[in-house]
Amino acid sequence: MSKVLIIGSGISGLACAITCASKGMNVILVSPFPSERSQSVLAAGGINAVLTGEDGDSIEQHIEDTLKGGCFIAGEKAVTGLCSAAPDIVRWLESLGTVFSRDNEGNISRRSFGGQTYPRTNYAGAVTGKQIVTALVMEARRLEGMNLIERRYWNDLYGVLIRDKVCYGALLYSEAARTVEAVTADAVVIATGGQNALFGKTTGSTMCDGYAAGKLFSQGVELKNLEFIQYHPTTIETDQKKMLISEAARGEGGRLFYEEGGRRIYFMEDLYGTGGNLMPRDIVSRHIFETGRQVYLDVSFLGRNKIMDRIPEVYELCLKYRNIDISESPVPVVPSVHFFMGGIAVDLKHRTNIKNLYAIGECASMYHGANRLGGNSLLAAIYSGRVAAGDINGMETDPYDWNKEVSEANDLLEKKRRSESKFPVMYVRGMLSDTINSSMGIVRNKERLESGIKDVDYYLSISDKINFDRSELEYFTYSLEGILTLAKAALISAASRHESRGSHIRSDYPEKSEEFNASTIISYDDGKYTSRLVKEDEYEG
Repeated sequence: MSKVLIIGSGISGLACAITCASKGMNVILVSPFPSERSQSVLAAGGINAVLTGEDGDSIEQHIEDTLKGGCFIAGEKAVTGLCSAAPDIVRWLESLGTVFSRDNEGNISRRSFGGQTYPRTNYAGAVTGKQIVTALVMEARRLEGMNLIERRYWNDLYGVLIRDKVCYGALLYSEAARTVEAVTADAVVIATGGQNALFGKTTGSTMCDGYAAGKLFSQGVELKNLEFIQYHPTTIETDQKKMLISEAARGEGGRLFYEEGGRRIYFMEDLYGTGGNLMPRDIVSRHIFETGRQVYLDVSFLGRNKIMDRIPEVYELCLKYRNIDISESPVPVVPSVHFFMGGIAVDLKHRTNIKNLYAIGECASMYHGANRLGGNSLLAAIYSGRVAAGDINGMETDPYDWNKEVSEANDLLEKKRRSESKFPVMYVRGMLSDTINSSMGIVRNKERLESGIKDVDYYLSISDKINFDRSELEYFTYSLEGILTLAKAALISAASRHESRGSHIRSDYPEKSEEFNASTIISYDDGKYTSRLVKEDEYEG
């Protein structure tokens, strides 16, 4: 019986664990916190799927919209598989207990999201992600009762066990024991989410920090499309993070404007007509940036009753954090980092270039190309977990004794504990976010990207001298070097793409170029970063 180690217990990790366990595999599901604290619960908008074709929509149109939204560098085979599986995935979620909203005819309610020809985002009130997590957790608990899934809380990834381009398991750090142990497995699945720590304040969870991708990259795992970072056009800022004003607000008719000469300028409608407010996120964010003004989102004309029925979470969010009643007044919004199209490079089965090592969910780069459509993230999370689980089979005999790797990891942790460096880890992470925000904002150029690379090189030069602050989790100290390595890879990827496409906009290369009609693959070998272009469906690791 195969033993599968899954790192990360959000929606993609849960979907993979449930599918593997249902096939009779033994699963170890690892995370620092319960699934209910994963970023997945923040996904409010909905999940894309064409359930009926009554309004003219079709799976083929979903495929076309996804490819177009990603500026045609997402693989057609991958996107076809994703969109074709969507209806079955929604039905599967319903069978597990996900409670979707219903219209007057009893059908699952749908709303419009940006870049979509038809309304196909199926939703569960304002808590679609939370509903899906709840259903998946209950199913995982049932399988735990059958001894097919083992949950390991308060554990973090330290590294993976790789010899001769084969993965045999992972090194896990226990926050309780403050030590590293080796856990062997027939397959390892990485489901650790995006790279929020690079930017500091984003709409996502700071638990999704990109360390896993950076660490695996330094161990020989290839990364892809790190330059494509989605800015969500409508957020509000708080002391801790950027709070998302869901695209559902614009899907219900919300309008963007700025003020000039005492009147409102509905700039997106002026540029693109009545559907301008629901253009893809990269386009809306770029135009907000180009206005150079404070932009507002207005939904007040919908009336209080409709607002409280359709988008109550937006009403409550704005009232709580900005003391604004959106049924009476517009809310000031700014674009903010929201989703990472880039991540670990995988093939159509979600295999990395290392045998028996998989990546799924937002940490893997596959379906979204240069820009993700709203509503496709939850779909891709579940689909990718199921695809990886479907490919895992057989057992790999582990011929190695990993005591040396465990000993070296624990010795390094002890060295950091004794460090008397003047460089506190959280200070360096703060400097990194300043650098990345400056270098990889909505609009980039060669000068800023090269300056960012120089800054990150300096941070890397002092990373082994970082002081461990006992008021913080020890994970923050050992994870820093991996996060910095990822940051440099992202900057190099952005610097190597001499064009503007989707969410990657360069003022010095303002046009799209056919030369770059492909994905950026970046690899690491003994401190050397090397990038190349590969057609998405042709990547084989």
